[in-house]
Amino acid sequence: MSIDPKRTIAELKELRALTGDENGAQRVAWTDTWLKARAWFEEKLADLPVEQHYDAAGNGWVTLKGESEKALIIGSHLDSVPNGGWLDGALGVLAGLEILRRFAKEYNGCPPVTIRVVDWADEEGARFGRSLLGSSAFAGTASIEADRIRVDKDGIRLEDALRRCGVDVDRFKESEQEQANATAYLELHIEQGPVLERLGLPLAVVLGTKGVERHAITFHGQEAHSGSTPMGDRRDSLAPLAKLALEIYSIAGKHKDAVCTIGSVKTYPGIVTAVVGRCEATLDQRDLDPDALAQMYREAKSASEQFAAEHGCSVEWSKIWSIEPIPFHPKLLEFCEAAIQETSCEFVVLPSGPLHDAAEVSRAGIPTVMMFVQSLHGISHNKIEDTKEEHLELAIDAMDKLATKTVAWIKELNL
Repeated sequence: MSIDPKRTIAELKELRALTGDENGAQRVAWTDTWLKARAWFEEKLADLPVEQHYDAAGNGWVTLKGESEKALIIGSHLDSVPNGGWLDGALGVLAGLEILRRFAKEYNGCPPVTIRVVDWADEEGARFGRSLLGSSAFAGTASIEADRIRVDKDGIRLEDALRRCGVDVDRFKESEQEQANATAYLELHIEQGPVLERLGLPLAVVLGTKGVERHAITFHGQEAHSGSTPMGDRRDSLAPLAKLALEIYSIAGKHKDAVCTIGSVKTYPGIVTAVVGRCEATLDQRDLDPDALAQMYREAKSASEQFAAEHGCSVEWSKIWSIEPIPFHPKLLEFCEAAIQETSCEFVVLPSGPLHDAAEVSRAGIPTVMMFVQSLHGISHNKIEDTKEEHLELAIDAMDKLATKTVAWIKELNL
């Protein structure tokens, strides 16, 4: 029996019409529009022999029980950033639903292994700044004691927003119970970057998610009058930061898939008539190779110290956050390659720069793999985010083949 990718595309358009506007998708987690999307998704389950529930962290689970309790999980997230795209996250959930439908029909409601579809809660972190909230709770890596007091732009606390949606942060740990019998996890996602389009390929096997080192850097110099202080006498703390902003391109360039970004800069006193006495910046560094990531950090820190000294300044570093690189499961990578070859013949292997819920699932020790589908112009988190419909159909078909191979593997593991 075959799946119906066109139905998935039609449902994605239906969801877009229900929860978007002229500025894009508005399914920000813990808002009424997000709850509307989840209610809409529940309606799609009415004719299926499944059980549906939300766990203690707000993750949505759909379970088609099989002959074996060992479970294949397929999922992603329905939430979006404000003014987001129609495919980011939602594609993976609705593709998972279509694959579950196929298993239910082919096996008269009882496939060889249990099939589960998950809609992770608050992958984006758009409202409170804590990405992967629900999947980290599932994985046992949640930082809820630090996160519960986060506030949104209106001053609403995270724990209060979650309580309004029926989620008690004090019970987050209970979501780890959903790991029981989880044997493999698959996730389909748009690439969100330009590589596949540049190569002229529709699909990619995702090797893993890059590790992240994120630091705050502060250069200290001396405030002085901009008119009376000669250039050679200045201790301008913006100058070493400007040099570092260029140097990170050289640092990242030594590694094939590495990226470094200085994403924010603040100067003090921040007026046109004063030399900058203090300059604060943030640095985000990512790579799939932990050794490369460590080297990039060391080189950036050393460069910052050199540039500070050249301008009579000092520099301080403090860690904001980090996550180790997450390589995906070798056997599932093999299955993913074969599924794409059987569908579209050509593929490429890529690391993921953005983090995904799949990283948290893998951190829980569950074999995991992701598949990317091409993003037009490499644009995401934007209303113009798009993918050719023929590529979406290929992706859904390839994911179905990947799921079939994974189910057979799970059966073998149980023999």
